[in-house]
Amino acid sequence: MKSNYDYAKESRIHNIYGTGSTQVNRPPNKIKKLLAAIGFVILVSLISIASCAAYLAATGHLNTADNSGYKVNQVSSSGVTSVSSSGNGVLSTPDIIQKVLPSVVGITTATASGAGSGSGIVFSEDGYIVTNQHVIKDAISITATLSDGTEHEAALVGQDERTDLAVIKINANNLTAAEIGNSDELVQGETVLVIGNPLGETLSGSTTQGIVSALGREIEVEGRIMHYLQTDAAVNPGNSGGPLVNAAGLVVGVTSAKISSSYTEGLGFAIPINEAVPVIEELINNGYVTGRPIIGISGENVSAQVSAIYKIPEGVYVRYIDPDSGAYKAGIQPGDVITALNGKEIKTISELNNERDNFSAGDTVTLTVFRSGNVRNIDVVLGEASNSN
Repeated sequence: MKSNYDYAKESRIHNIYGTGSTQVNRPPNKIKKLLAAIGFVILVSLISIASCAAYLAATGHLNTADNSGYKVNQVSSSGVTSVSSSGNGVLSTPDIIQKVLPSVVGITTATASGAGSGSGIVFSEDGYIVTNQHVIKDAISITATLSDGTEHEAALVGQDERTDLAVIKINANNLTAAEIGNSDELVQGETVLVIGNPLGETLSGSTTQGIVSALGREIEVEGRIMHYLQTDAAVNPGNSGGPLVNAAGLVVGVTSAKISSSYTEGLGFAIPINEAVPVIEELINNGYVTGRPIIGISGENVSAQVSAIYKIPEGVYVRYIDPDSGAYKAGIQPGDVITALNGKEIKTISELNNERDNFSAGDTVTLTVFRSGNVRNIDVVLGEASNSN
């Protein structure tokens, strides 16, 4: 069953030390009702920190190494309830922290609107670091602080808004790379730890412990279905992009979100590492995720109210068509209303995107289009998105 939640980009952290919740706000029309049967509203929030203070910094560029063929090495952790012959058995909590902490990075950014902070994971000895896309979004400059306190200017290698993952690179060698586990081997109730920088560098290296509360959570976030691990280990603003690790000290998830409400606690979420690894490899090797489909249009939703007023069907009203796109070549026009894709009813842009994402670049799909009082089916060859939005 899919649940509808919203991200919120900015966090109020004034209640973080008190008994009240850390409430994340967005304009009222973005807040979805959840659990209507018991009549309260909660939010899934991105957990990086954004401040309102003015913060200006000069931009810079770093040279990156040849990225071709980069592959993440994953370590099996099956049977972590007992010590394994490979040495990947259960560790004590202090031993897990000692093992993982050198691979945890503090990330601070400067944007046009202020400063932000989050966490990251060292993925390679030569300086590749993984974090959440929302941590570095719109950054003018990025600074990575290693566990020993040294600061490094970081270059953006690639980012993928769809999966909320990003890779940055620092000019450093002989770093302690995290060991990457296998999230498919996780079981509900297994012990996990969240390590990162809640509230920024002041509380760097903080660790919380809990269990895997649930596997395979599907949550709609800003029109996209996200797949998460759920944990009751405390997750706070600034933990975004840091590791979720199992009892063998292997990274099994990238901490990403939490539900904030005065009615809830202990509802944190992480991107499963098995879903993250292919994206990370693509970002390092290509700078974006290849093969992503694109129709080549932009538009807006036709609501039920607009439909009634203007006597047009609910769907996606086309405002613009990319001249290089399959939509343009197929004859989609401004003013068209897309009402279905391959026979699947479409009422919103998010529904159109979700249906489109079931296909790959180069596939042909059939769009049902309302135009000037007539309905027609138009075959469109999906293009390849050159970025990963």
